[in-house]
Amino acid sequence: MLLRLLLLICELLLIVSPSPPIEGKTMTLTCKTQPPPQKLDAKLQFRFYRDGRSLGLNWNSLPEFRIPAVRKADSGSYWCEAKITSIKVKLSRRVQIAVHRVPVGNVSLEIQPPGGHLMEGEKLVLVCLVTGGTGDIIFYWFRGARGLSLKTKTQRSLIATCEIPAVRESDSDQYYCAADNGYGPSLSELVSITVRIPVSRPVLTLRAPGAQLVVGHMVELHCEAQRGSPPILYQFYHENVTLGNSSASFGGGVSFNLSLTAEDSGNYYCEANNGQVAQRSEVVPLNIKVHMEDRNEVLTSGIIELLLGILAPTTLAILFCCWLKRKIGRCTAKDAVRSIPNPVPQESNYLNSQAPEQLHPDYENVNIVSGDEVYSLVYCVQQEQPSAAESPPGIHPGDKDPSAIYSRLKKADLTDMDYDDVM
Repeated sequence: MLLRLLLLICELLLIVSPSPPIEGKTMTLTCKTQPPPQKLDAKLQFRFYRDGRSLGLNWNSLPEFRIPAVRKADSGSYWCEAKITSIKVKLSRRVQIAVHRVPVGNVSLEIQPPGGHLMEGEKLVLVCLVTGGTGDIIFYWFRGARGLSLKTKTQRSLIATCEIPAVRESDSDQYYCAADNGYGPSLSELVSITVRIPVSRPVLTLRAPGAQLVVGHMVELHCEAQRGSPPILYQFYHENVTLGNSSASFGGGVSFNLSLTAEDSGNYYCEANNGQVAQRSEVVPLNIKVHMEDRNEVLTSGIIELLLGILAPTTLAILFCCWLKRKIGRCTAKDAVRSIPNPVPQESNYLNSQAPEQLHPDYENVNIVSGDEVYSLVYCVQQEQPSAAESPPGIHPGDKDPSAIYSRLKKADLTDMDYDDVM
């Protein structure tokens, strides 16, 4: 029976899928019989070998063997074996399998924190990345154009990192990385790193021509930080009021010149800033000696300023009132009719007077406006009357009050009319 089965099995074939296998992918080995096992009235068992070593521990009824993530090192000579119970039936032909490795490509270097600008003491992380490549990849990090080696790392990954825990100003340079998985190294582009030193607390120095400061002296305020990467911006203050600022592009300090006046006494300080945190100097007091004549000048100037401050608004208010009153007067003159002035008293010529006598008459004028005409009635309050006997015939004293004078005038622009013309 076994001999008959042996004669029925003509050949064993080992099939590899995919062919060629790609590193990192799954490789499947299949042991195929001719004719197929289902046409044989027996159950076959299979075993697979590589370079004379068995793959797996036991025989298996399945004619397949899988390697989930094949490596370059898995390349070699493979074959399979089939048996019925304890009798070996057949060996397949040996198949040479070479695992294909994908070379690395598109190597790049990234930095954390991004931007390439760090302060001294910060941690720098150099991240080397590849977008393609299989198998173990060797990563290299270099510094400078000459390629000073910093670190080497081997791992089965498309990304690797190199850390500098605390950078110093001397670490400012250009960096790049490389990756290699057996086909030669591929290099990244250069990346520049700039390390800056924060400014230290500045020192403010007052440079004066003498020990005693008086009004008119020229004083130099000098501010300087001992440490800090340029450029450094300096600012000067007097009693929390900014005096001015200046920048030191290449390090060192800056100066600010001040011509002293009586108001310049007080506390001074400066600030230094190079883009991180501003540092403030200690406060330096400045005392100015003021002479008596200078004090008098200051006092006089203060009084004049006070008077000007009071008189100027008052003068403006008075001028405004006068202008407003004049404007109102003009408007009123156009609407109101001016009264005729009292005439100069004359000597009495009445017949009943015994002698010429100086009279003192009082006049009242009443104006009535109607349409385009003005009616004027003038009363004489005190007036000497002639006797009834001397009155002309036909005229009675009660018929008309001789002290009342009537007139009718055509209405005119009274603002342009003179009193004498009216009389």
